[in-house]
Amino acid sequence: MRGKDVWEIVRGPAGLTVPGDVVVGGCAAGWPYGRGSAGLGAASVLLYWGGMALNDYADREVDAVERPARPVPAGRVRPAEALGVAAGLTVAGVGLAAAAGGRPAAGGAAAVAAAAWAYDLALKDTAFGPAAMAAARGLDVLLGAGPHGRRAAAPAAAVIAAHTGVVMALSRREATGASHRLPEATLAATTALAAAVAAVRAAPGAAPKDRAAATAALAVYLRTFGGSQFAAIRRPDARRLQRAVGAGIHGLLPLQAALACRAGGVRAALPLLAALPLARRLSRKVPPT
Repeated sequence: MRGKDVWEIVRGPAGLTVPGDVVVGGCAAGWPYGRGSAGLGAASVLLYWGGMALNDYADREVDAVERPARPVPAGRVRPAEALGVAAGLTVAGVGLAAAAGGRPAAGGAAAVAAAAWAYDLALKDTAFGPAAMAAARGLDVLLGAGPHGRRAAAPAAAVIAAHTGVVMALSRREATGASHRLPEATLAATTALAAAVAAVRAAPGAAPKDRAAATAALAVYLRTFGGSQFAAIRRPDARRLQRAVGAGIHGLLPLQAALACRAGGVRAALPLLAALPLARRLSRKVPPT
């Protein structure tokens, strides 16, 4: 097992879309962990990578038919190795969260991990699959909010969870294609989600520049994710749907930035927007789906 293969099974570059969950939760709750929030962001990346490795372990038989070039079905990574990477990264993620925020953060990280493992090993092909993955991302936002900031961060967590559910709806047909009705429905949901974020009252301390920045970030979100779904409506084949799923993963960055700005965190949002072109560039070598 080479490092390149590990980087592929964990979807390495897609990890750039993860720390923003913690940023959003921290902004909404007034940064309960302070400097420890950076450690929580790193912990959430480890948990995400662990979930991706577990996904390739769980999907090895399906991938042998639909995606035979992936490291596990291609024989470059043994199933036991993929499972070991998943377990190691998950344990490391929970441990790092504990070091950054103590027992409450460790509990939050464990909840994220539990949702991801339940999705990969039991719920993926059931009606509860999208909800499980959406819950994992929503819980990641609450991880950054801390035990006393969860109520304040709940609306933002719901937005991230809803976006994840939309991406999951597309991903279920990315290998086979679908009718135009699927991207039409997801585009409508994406537009409604952006409108809901724009309509939410900004935090009391948010300045006009924060609200303007949030609007700009939402425009980037709609262009990034909405544009790819519009293209899929015209030709909803597997290739276009895969692009839409990838755009949905990358679209988390401007969506997170918009939510951070609505909470008065423009400075925290800028790195998220800056990471978008980098995530796109790196995804050309390691696809996020």
